[in-house]
Amino acid sequence: MSNAKIELRNVHKRFGSKVVLDGINLTVPKGQSMVVIGGSGTGKSVMIKCVLGIIRPDRGEIFVDGKNVLKMDQSAREQVLRKFGMLFQGGALFDSLSVWENVAFGLIQGRRMKRKEARDIAIEKLAKVGLDAAVGELYPAELSGGMQKRVGLARAIAVDPEIIFFDEPTTGLDPITADVINQLIVDRVKELGATTLSITHDMASVRKIADRVAMIYKGKIIWDGPCAEIDKSGNEYVDQFIHGRAEGPIGMDVMKP
Repeated sequence: MSNAKIELRNVHKRFGSKVVLDGINLTVPKGQSMVVIGGSGTGKSVMIKCVLGIIRPDRGEIFVDGKNVLKMDQSAREQVLRKFGMLFQGGALFDSLSVWENVAFGLIQGRRMKRKEARDIAIEKLAKVGLDAAVGELYPAELSGGMQKRVGLARAIAVDPEIIFFDEPTTGLDPITADVINQLIVDRVKELGATTLSITHDMASVRKIADRVAMIYKGKIIWDGPCAEIDKSGNEYVDQFIHGRAEGPIGMDVMKP
């Protein structure tokens, strides 16, 4: 697909005897928000780590902007990684750094930007997620869970990335705070014109932020389509997952010893 920003072709990964990715095929179109759903331990995080180069797949191909990242040398790969921003599950903020230093971390460490310039950008990005300059002087331990997520989002957009990964962006938040974070994600992504790949269990998040949805089950993508069509997917696994029902084909697998 010519407008693919990210493409995974037949990607496999196992750890010992456990097969985690069993031939993943996924295309993330440029400028779109793709959300991958699926139960715990189905390989969602491993898939993202393969794209980022944290984990190397056993076989398969991964393309970013049409280039196979698995065949790149270290310096070419680092150039590709500069296109990415990431909002980690739980925020993953550095406790020993102030909020603005957390937001500016990629600018100072990755881009070698001077601290004053990086701080100005950090304060600007904090404003984009509804936090004022005074919050920049606080430390993560002084923030609520919702504020930590906002800081994590500010850090993810600090480098004006072309691609943003969201790892369970609303985990641990109450429904109202989660909705605020989802709306911030939608607004900031639209503003940047970024391509996004998210993984989540939260169907309210999916419906708010996704253009397309893919479901991973037993290491394969078993359904992929526009978010608007998810309620009429015709796939019993997808149907069971999005409605959170215990009864169904997934439940039967969970029950097996």
